[in-house]
Amino acid sequence: MGETRLRWFDHVKRMSENAPVRRCEMINLSKCRRGRGRPKKSWKELIKEDLNFLRLKEDMTCDRSLWGSRIKFVNHR
Repeated sequence: MGETRLRWFDHVKRMSENAPVRRCEMINLSKCRRGRGRPKKSWKELIKEDLNFLRLKEDMTCDRSLWGSRIKFVNHR
């Protein structure tokens, strides 16, 4: 799952700022009311955990060959 998320993250980061997917990053959902219980993790939180787990940086998405070789999950959590 993490490898798929990071592959999609790479595609999104290389898109232009005007792409609909990129514009969704800027939406502020802090005023939305959630249900009871523990809140689900957001996509950004999951990506941040995956990047920390593999010791990657967001700016590494510019080099596609490096990124493709580094996002392979060898050890599962």
